[in-house]
Amino acid sequence: MSGILYVTGTPIGNLSDLSPRAAQTLSAVDFIAAEDTRVTLKLLNHLGIKKPMVSYYEHNKRERGEMICARIEQGENCAIVTDAGMPCISDPGEDLIKLCGERGIQTVVIPGPSAVISALAISGLDTGRFTFEGFLSVNKKSRGEHLQSLLGEKRTMIFYEAPHKLPATLRDLYAAFGNRRLSIVRELTKIHEEVIRTTTEYAAEHFADGSVKGEIVLVLEGKKQEERAEYTLESAVALAKKLMENGEKATAAAKEAAAATGFKKNEIYRELL
Repeated sequence: MSGILYVTGTPIGNLSDLSPRAAQTLSAVDFIAAEDTRVTLKLLNHLGIKKPMVSYYEHNKRERGEMICARIEQGENCAIVTDAGMPCISDPGEDLIKLCGERGIQTVVIPGPSAVISALAISGLDTGRFTFEGFLSVNKKSRGEHLQSLLGEKRTMIFYEAPHKLPATLRDLYAAFGNRRLSIVRELTKIHEEVIRTTTEYAAEHFADGSVKGEIVLVLEGKKQEERAEYTLESAVALAKKLMENGEKATAAAKEAAAATGFKKNEIYRELL
């Protein structure tokens, strides 16, 4: 009889946040698939649990995924964990879930802490609708395309960022979106947890010096309806041209510029031609 894959949330900082159900699951499974076995070992030692582990991360996920599934199909139960938070969120665990689905393996979620939701909850920005955008690419072209695609986004946007990349990201957010409310949430659940409620303009000027340290989540205000009044047809066409410089076709560029500025796609497209 086939076993089960338990998708198990772990603390994002404070080990006391691990749920009793998660601890029971880690104790009961036959083995654990961990992003970094050294990090997970610290958690297991804290719980007094000894359990076989296999590493499962971005660069070995294909071969290890097959191996993990084969063991589960032979009747073993496995818990997959990431270094912090819920597996599969900006994490290669999503590939293992897909593989289990293809092979008919049962998956059970053991909910736990999430930096995305925790940061949103204390950001002070709108929480009714939001979009999680993960990490921005370090590739300049890909990063520019990602940000351009969000110009018309009305929902609150959430990004992950590493501290050494934060200065460039703060400058890029201000350049792309203008002055909007921004919450910089760092070191969630840890001793130095902090929420910096600021704006993109202020952050780009005062926090782009590398002084903000720790694990960081950025929560950015979505586009407000009145922002459209700032655009003229000329600036809408200029935006479309910039998108085309980044590789977009004219029709796609006109559509994105229309969503961002409120002008009709056809009139932007006509000016492009």
